[in-house]
Amino acid sequence: MRFRVETRDVPAEAAARHLGLILADFNAKLPNLIARGFPRADPDTGNYDLHAIDKWCDARHSHLFGGVGMQARDAKDVVSDRLAKMRQQSG
Repeated sequence: MRFRVETRDVPAEAAARHLGLILADFNAKLPNLIARGFPRADPDTGNYDLHAIDKWCDARHSHLFGGVGMQARDAKDVVSDRLAKMRQQSG
């Protein structure tokens, strides 16, 4: 019996394919990608984490995938805002 294993960490060639690139183009663009926060290869295996790559891709479009604009607010800010609204309503 065979079980399908969904590989999470993949070699550079598969990471390139995941981005729609051939390996040569991926390697050429890699320094710029890393400068933009692209996840680096694992130092021991040399493989790339597909989940991290997907998260990086989503972060490029935070307005669509709930990135930076959707983070939890600091409780101090929430309380300050609520107190200000309560004062406006009662005053």
